[in-house]
Amino acid sequence: MAFDPHKIRLFTDAALAAGMTVGLNDGQTHYLRNVMRRAEGDTVHLFNGRDGEWRCTLTMVSKKAAQVSVDGQVRAQMTPPDLVLCFAPVKGARLDFVAQKATELGVSALQPVITERTVVRRVKVEKLRANAIEAAEQCEGLWVPTVAEPLDLPSLLGGWPAGRGLLFCDEGGQGDPISTLSEHADSFAGWGVVVGPEGGFTDRERSLIREHPRAVSIGLGPRIMRADT
Repeated sequence: MAFDPHKIRLFTDAALAAGMTVGLNDGQTHYLRNVMRRAEGDTVHLFNGRDGEWRCTLTMVSKKAAQVSVDGQVRAQMTPPDLVLCFAPVKGARLDFVAQKATELGVSALQPVITERTVVRRVKVEKLRANAIEAAEQCEGLWVPTVAEPLDLPSLLGGWPAGRGLLFCDEGGQGDPISTLSEHADSFAGWGVVVGPEGGFTDRERSLIREHPRAVSIGLGPRIMRADT
């Protein structure tokens, strides 16, 4: 699909089908009217993660409300990959960055994980979701990853689904080369990726993950990467 710099895409929780009228929320109304200077008759694209992407026409734009008429589908819904990013929360804007970039790369779920060295232990789930929505709107994504409440590492491992592999990015130097991952590609229907905090996992945590029956431990090379990278 060719990039169109003038195209506006917005996420909605509403169902989408031809002929429907959909109301937009306060933030979307402000964005369309005051930032993008859109008016009645202009085109907006909507998606909801279930029904694909739809071309819509603005039928009303006021200071406090906006609504569109749904015209036609421009892209059918894609099924997101079963790929869960399990990450230790990091400070400030870097946490927003994680949500944005993971969404751009196509994960299906974001799972904050509290580890022994995690500094940020209170996670604003709604803010993470807002960052994910904005990233999906901008990157032409057709879904927004779910954002789960934080879990501690033992709870994450104890409740890990039987059919999903767990890719462990082991900064301790004991993982296999990432090139060997292809050997495990067909072993599971879906995957999760678990990434540690600033300062890395403790030795106890690394042992706990490596001992998990569905964990695959890989190395990312000789460089020490930031947690958000």
